Amino acid sequence: MSPDQPATLAAWLRTRTDEQLGALLVSRPDVARPAPSDVVGLATRLAVPVSVDRALDELDAATLQVLDAVLLSPTDGVPRTELPGLLPDVPTEVVDAAVETLATRALLWGDEELHAPEPVRRAVRYPAGLGRRAVDLRVQLPRDLPAVLADLAPDERTVLDRLAGDRPVGHLPDSTAGSLSPARRLLQAGLLARIDAINVELPREIGLVLRGDRPLGPPRLRPEPEPSRRDPAVVDRQAAGAALEVLSRVVDVLTALEEEPAGLLRGGGLGVRDQKRLAKEMRIGEADVAFLVEVAHAAGLLDVGGAHRDEWLPTRSYDAWREQDLADRWATLAWGWLTSVRLISLVGQRDVAGKAVNVLSPDVVRQTAPVLRRSALSVLAEFPAGTGLAAPELVSLLRWRTPRRADRLAPVPDLLAEAERLGIAIGGVLSSGGRGLLTGGEDDAADGMRGLLPEPVDHVLAQPDLSLIAPGPLVADLAGTLGVVADVESSGGATVYRVSDGSIRRALDAGWSATDLHDFFARSSRTPVPQALEYLIDDVARQHGRLRVGAIECYVRSDDHGLVSQVLSDRRTANAELRRLAPGVLVSGLPPEEVLSVLRAAGYAPAGESAGGAVLTRPQAPPRAAGRRPGAGAGPVGPRPLAPGDVAATVREIRAGDAALAARRSEPVRQVPGVTTASTLELLSRAVRENLPIWLGYVDAQGSGSQRVVQPVSLAGGFLQGFDEGRGESRTFAVHRITSVALVEAEDATG
Repeated sequence: MSPDQPATLAAWLRTRTDEQLGALLVSRPDVARPAPSDVVGLATRLAVPVSVDRALDELDAATLQVLDAVLLSPTDGVPRTELPGLLPDVPTEVVDAAVETLATRALLWGDEELHAPEPVRRAVRYPAGLGRRAVDLRVQLPRDLPAVLADLAPDERTVLDRLAGDRPVGHLPDSTAGSLSPARRLLQAGLLARIDAINVELPREIGLVLRGDRPLGPPRLRPEPEPSRRDPAVVDRQAAGAALEVLSRVVDVLTALEEEPAGLLRGGGLGVRDQKRLAKEMRIGEADVAFLVEVAHAAGLLDVGGAHRDEWLPTRSYDAWREQDLADRWATLAWGWLTSVRLISLVGQRDVAGKAVNVLSPDVVRQTAPVLRRSALSVLAEFPAGTGLAAPELVSLLRWRTPRRADRLAPVPDLLAEAERLGIAIGGVLSSGGRGLLTGGEDDAADGMRGLLPEPVDHVLAQPDLSLIAPGPLVADLAGTLGVVADVESSGGATVYRVSDGSIRRALDAGWSATDLHDFFARSSRTPVPQALEYLIDDVARQHGRLRVGAIECYVRSDDHGLVSQVLSDRRTANAELRRLAPGVLVSGLPPEEVLSVLRAAGYAPAGESAGGAVLTRPQAPPRAAGRRPGAGAGPVGPRPLAPGDVAATVREIRAGDAALAARRSEPVRQVPGVTTASTLELLSRAVRENLPIWLGYVDAQGSGSQRVVQPVSLAGGFLQGFDEGRGESRTFAVHRITSVALVEAEDATG
């Protein structure tokens, strides 16, 4: 090493410019909070194993190969000019870019000679897929290693060649009766090292000999997969169709859960019985129900609620969401999916105990899921509009971009299929809404989809067969009303509703009159109301309310005494626990809601009654869960990026702290916080009087200690006024919180 070259990582960091230090903090934001007190503190944080692993995980295969070349060097450092010679098959520009990336992240340091910090060497246990050195494995290798390897049996050489590939650790098989396996013979010959009871490792020296003139393996250049090309307009139209479908289906599933909430399992999640019920009601597959329920939950539209918080219910946010336009509603679903920590594809798979994972189960939570979704879609966003990658090609490219995370890429094809169902990407090509989702969040996603979705319609088309056709997405009020007076028969671009005696009775139970229903259908239908529908309304209305139910806990009465006797003798009403109180009056010990349910299930048409004898027409408010903000509970998936202003402030603090340590002119005057000494006051007064910068040790109100360079302005009333060089602002310091103070050279403190 040249005498004028830095000898340590901290010394090298001092030679970096403010822009280079800022780039380091941006690339590794976990070391920037709270701001390091000086360069030594920064170097210490850069050596934390978790930080090193995170930084290495973000490197592509080509950059890691350049790092491997430095790690495999027999000397401590590698001259930068010699690095291209170690990688003859790798283009020089790729090597230079990799060195710049590694130096920016402080995974390599040095200018003329490149060094790898010790924590990086420990983190990369098998550089270039080669094992540890023989001395580290405590193996004595033969003196003439090439000759010994040339004399090996074919089956033994096959074992060594396999371990000399990209993973030097292998499993030690059991020996057959009367003979040793090739691996055990190699172990006895000292060509393999045992690392535990069942695994062996190939020493590095043997791997290098077997690889010959390519010790670092083949060049790990960026793969160039064949992209998929589609007409952007067609992609957007298909995305809009998928968006309409998922919006309609989410409303359907939440409406079903509003009418009959699903129970919360003891271990969390939604039961298989409820999943099957929803699939039957909506006429879709159980896997489709799982997807829709999980998406609704991720968007904050479905959560646990009820009197005992033991039911899955629509949330209060659901009501506000239904009032939004279609593009905003879609953006809420897409953003919830993108930021969710739940992997929907795990639903239905078997856990370690062999039990299938339920919908909404805690077992599908993976904290890396948001990073995985964003990284996969970000690759697609690098292609121009109308161009993308199919799932196999996307996985191949991701394996090159983050090889240390390759074992986490199995869900990528499923995530791409989910993105297609949501209209984010079609056939591996991002839609306009999907591209906006990645670049600007919900607002840009809604803008990208807004011109593609139709405007909601405020009418239906009544048909003679008692069906109602909605020729597009309905306005919220009309959709809510139709959910009461009719049942969804099929959904999609045009939703078909079916009117039946059960749906008319449901509307009457909710307080509608026959006149109200006639007026609603006449007002909402662009086609004439069929006569059959008018007859159906009148027939059901004549039967409705002939039987009355009230609270005793409760009573049942009717002017038709024969009807009352019929109800009492009907075996289907036994669960209502009715008994005769007087002619035309029955009573029960059950609540009115339960008696109403039993009588309706038996085919009668009872109505609720108030204490004054009036028919109860005010419907109960639908049950709602409190819900949560979408994305809440996701937890941090990585360090939060630094804003440009934060980067500059942090660099200033590091420079100021480093200058204070390097330029201290006198021994600091130290004191116990809360006890102000005469020496402290004397030194502070001198600094104010002579306008001298000081190095200040200070403890804030939270008990956190720090060191900073301060240009004092005044000292009065137990407080020091001064300009904090590190933070670039004027501050007030309580003298009793000062722990130490020393004079520094002004030019060094600010330089």
